[in-house]
Amino acid sequence: MPPRWPRKPDRKDPAYRKLDDRMNFAVHVAIFAACNSGLWFFHNFLKTTWEWLPWVTAGWSVVLLVHLIYIVAIANYSEIPSKST
Repeated sequence: MPPRWPRKPDRKDPAYRKLDDRMNFAVHVAIFAACNSGLWFFHNFLKTTWEWLPWVTAGWSVVLLVHLIYIVAIANYSEIPSKST
């Protein structure tokens, strides 16, 4: 069951931005797992010689790690001041 947000979603809300970033990361991990496991399955099942496959896996893993570091350590979830004109 997906998480429910008790109020109107707004990107200015720090808690909503944090949840949204974490849900995007979870989708990123799910897509990585599905694609990567499928590629490795066919690599082993068909006994192919895909020399590029470990590089794709390693590269995508690094991208996932950078994404995780961003949402855990770098992202600023403080209140966004409203622009007054």
